[in-house]
Amino acid sequence: MIKAYEYLDLMLFASTLISLTTAFILGGIIGYERQVRQRTAGLRTNILVAVGAAMFVDMAARLHGIYGGNHGAVHVIAYVVSGIGFLGAGVIMREEGNIRGINTAATLWGSAAVGAAAGAGLILEACLGALFVLSANTVMRPIVNHINRQPLDTLDTEVTSTLTVIAPKEHQNEAFELMEIILEKAKYPFQDVEINAFGEGEVEIEAKLVSQSIDGDDFEKVVDRLRRSPFTTQVFWSASTSE
Repeated sequence: MIKAYEYLDLMLFASTLISLTTAFILGGIIGYERQVRQRTAGLRTNILVAVGAAMFVDMAARLHGIYGGNHGAVHVIAYVVSGIGFLGAGVIMREEGNIRGINTAATLWGSAAVGAAAGAGLILEACLGALFVLSANTVMRPIVNHINRQPLDTLDTEVTSTLTVIAPKEHQNEAFELMEIILEKAKYPFQDVEINAFGEGEVEIEAKLVSQSIDGDDFEKVVDRLRRSPFTTQVFWSASTSE
């Protein structure tokens, strides 16, 4: 039976704090560069993965020190790491060219580290890990949104997001005006629009947002509003990045 109070060591806790803080900062630096370039794994995802990895390694070292030559607990952690990989892969989805769920998978990774620490009796460390995971998903969100609103000025990177609206020919003007109003209200300016025939009785309206990073969850709300319109039959979007 694990007696958690026996493992309360403030010096070792301070060491864990330094490790997780370092992982948080360095993961954030790596993730910032990815976020600016509008990569799928951005700021929050990289922080969560870095913090989770640091916590797993720190925990394994602590447990090895506690149990001496008995590697049983460390092996259990290895099984958790392996298992959470399959679980994380299960929540990552590809929808109409867009990859979603990576941040959720990274959160599961961090949550698994917190649970493993709690199960090992490292209560303070588990609480600290939970605090870092929550910080990545809450405190960092405004920073991510701010980055997403900035145009990319990197010369070797071009990001193109395309919003596609399918509408009946007789409602072409209404669909276009509605798209224009919704995008402007959501502060997603577009630079180019193409309207082409789509089958016999419909048209395809493509609006391109060039050199702008888009938060998938936020933009899905925009797409949702267009889908509910009586002037549209299909609405979807895709993003492509080239270097």
